[in-house]
Amino acid sequence: MAKRLEMLFKMINIPSLLRFLKYDLCPFLKSLCVFCGDSRKQLVTFINTSHFLTLGVSLALVVAFFFYSVDGRLAASIPPVQQPAKKAESQGVEEAGPSLTEIVGQIRPGDSLSSSFRYYGVDDEVRLTVVNAFEGLLDFRSLRPNDRYVVTLDPEGKLIKCLYESGPLDVHSIERREDGSFQAHKVEIPLTCRTVKVQGTIASSLFAAFAPSGEDARLIYNFADIFSSRIDFNTEVRAGDSFELVFEKYFKNNTFVGYGNILMARYDSTQAGLLEAFSFDTGERYSAASYFDREGNELGASFIRSPVPMGRVTSTFTYNRRHPVLNVIRPHLGIDLAAPVGTPIMAASDGRVHFAGWKGGFGKQIILDHGGGFRTYYGHLSRFDKGVKVGARVRQKQVIGYVGSTGMSTGPHLDYRLAQNGTYLNPFDMKFKPRSVLAGSQLVMFRQEVQSLSQLAQRLDDPKLVLVKSVVVTPETRLTLL
Repeated sequence: MAKRLEMLFKMINIPSLLRFLKYDLCPFLKSLCVFCGDSRKQLVTFINTSHFLTLGVSLALVVAFFFYSVDGRLAASIPPVQQPAKKAESQGVEEAGPSLTEIVGQIRPGDSLSSSFRYYGVDDEVRLTVVNAFEGLLDFRSLRPNDRYVVTLDPEGKLIKCLYESGPLDVHSIERREDGSFQAHKVEIPLTCRTVKVQGTIASSLFAAFAPSGEDARLIYNFADIFSSRIDFNTEVRAGDSFELVFEKYFKNNTFVGYGNILMARYDSTQAGLLEAFSFDTGERYSAASYFDREGNELGASFIRSPVPMGRVTSTFTYNRRHPVLNVIRPHLGIDLAAPVGTPIMAASDGRVHFAGWKGGFGKQIILDHGGGFRTYYGHLSRFDKGVKVGARVRQKQVIGYVGSTGMSTGPHLDYRLAQNGTYLNPFDMKFKPRSVLAGSQLVMFRQEVQSLSQLAQRLDDPKLVLVKSVVVTPETRLTLL
């Protein structure tokens, strides 16, 4: 008890208390004494004056000074309450927990890893740790815009973990071990695969017929590419033609990330008849699967009919055409395919680059040598694809350049020509043999696959039927999205 009183007196503000006693309490006590020694009249005088008010105020001041002194001393002895940490105001920084910090960043056009880290407030020491830990797994010299990363730091600002995503299926991670070293690996990605069927009838164009399905242009291009050796979708599409296809759609966390294989496709053409394509993996090519008709003939012929599947024909093969620039009659021994600047151009067949450069009125031109006396010509390009140079080998349907309007041209288009032993031929009149024909045990397995896919297409006509499966993409999994 004595210790408590001692502490209490220590906490009382003595100078303030003395001033109160001298100037407030003493005059009050004097008045009170006069009151006690006088008559009833003095009592009335006391009540009518401000002494009663002074008494109340004085008592209040005593209490206030007491608690002020005590509260001030106690406040000085109690540690302040720890407030929750505010969310960092710098862009991309979030509190990952009571003591961890997460920095979420995205590569912008023109960024290096250093400039991107500086933009989001990651210091150089952490950057060096990330680069060294990912060595052999990621090459940060080839960053792409929209690549994303998450950097997790400990309270001292040291790296604990980093996730780097360069695509929906390409996520890599490094994590700090107990000994301070880092373990790097590719993250497994769980996906949902839905098998879907789309069908329609042509009224004006293949693009317009696909529009009600809401599917991406990538699907349309790949559908057209399957039949590129059998039909030219630039010139041979007619109103009343119909199509259907069964294909895979992949989703990550319920977000669409890409198309898988087109399992089966049909195009019923008034010009070319019924065309069918069934996906079948022969195990003999670079791609996971090839397409065959019902008889086992591979649809990919030695030459595709058009290097720009969805271009618009503006000039045909003829010996009598008025030149749009020179205004003279002269032969046009190729096909002009109008398309927006930058539209990819594919190699018509396997071959080797014979020429890639400027060629007079053709502007930027590529000439491919395919053997057997065949050469193809691609003129008025805006630019060549990376790696396309004299002597380089190219594969059929490989992108070699992009539509432009260089040379003597009135607008963006591709001038495509085909020649055999120096004689120019109409590419759309050529009939080429299939790349391969299935036989033996492969043909037996293929026929079983055809039956299975045909039944699947019929079942998917039922709107109540939804085919869904779960897929986990691992470092060993081979999954290519369109």
